[in-house]
Parts: sequence; C-alpha cells; structure tokens
Amino acid sequence: MGHTYSNNLYHIIFGTKDRVKILADRYREETHKYLCGVARSLDCAVLDVNSVEDHVHMLVKIKPSITVSEFVGKIKANSSRWLKKQFSPPTGFQWQSGFSSFTVSESGVDDVKAYIRSQAQHHRTITFEEELNVFLEKHGFAYGPEHFSD
Repeated sequence: MGHTYSNNLYHIIFGTKDRVKILADRYREETHKYLCGVARSLDCAVLDVNSVEDHVHMLVKIKPSITVSEFVGKIKANSSRWLKKQFSPPTGFQWQSGFSSFTVSESGVDDVKAYIRSQAQHHRTITFEEELNVFLEKHGFAYGPEHFSD
C-alpha cells in the first residue's frame, strides 16, 4: 500500500495550573479559535473544543507523524504565551503540567462532541477532579490524589 490512511481521534483534557479559574467567558471564544489555529498549523484538526474556567476539552484528529504529547505540548505552549500577551491576566497564566487523552472511535464522535458542548451545564454539579476521576476509572487507570496536583 503506497498511501498512509489514519483516523487518530483523541479526547484531550487539560487544566489550568493549580485549577485557577482564569478562563473567563470573555477569553473563551478567542481562546478556542486560537487553539484551533495552533492545531491547523500542526496539520491536525480540532473537531470540537470547549472549556470552563479551569480546564479545556478538545476532540482532535492528529496526524500520525506527531505524538499526542507533542501535539498537546505545542497547543499549551503557544496558547499560554498568547493568553498572557492577549489578555494580560492579573495573576499570570499557566496550564497544568500534564494532560489526559483518550482514544475515540469514529462511531463515538457525536457522543464526545455532545459531552464537550455540555461542559457549562455538566460542571454545575461536578468538579473537574470528579469528572477526571470518572474518565480515569472508565479507562482503567489507577490514580490517587497526587495525580491532581501540579
């Protein structure tokens, strides 16, 4: 076969350092657009993105020549610099050092998009840590409180 075919879909989640609630509504739309632009510059695609004050969810298609870690590292580094410059948050800005990523099948894309789009409603009743615990348990990860500190 002379061609490479891939459909590498990931649900990626990362938060602000120390869960600082800094991603205010006034930053959100522009931040999402910027994240999509960084992904495009990496020849990858954001299928959906949403955030609340302390974390981001992205459904992305990543080309096979870049690792998920490289993708997230570039997304976070570029957007962190941009957020500081664009909005000059009074407390500064940093993303957490880690991230979570979960593979998504093509048949699950619509469900993941619906989940990502419902973040504001979802987080009226559940914290980021509680949400992440559910994801980690669902995907068979052993974890402890140390996994939630930066």
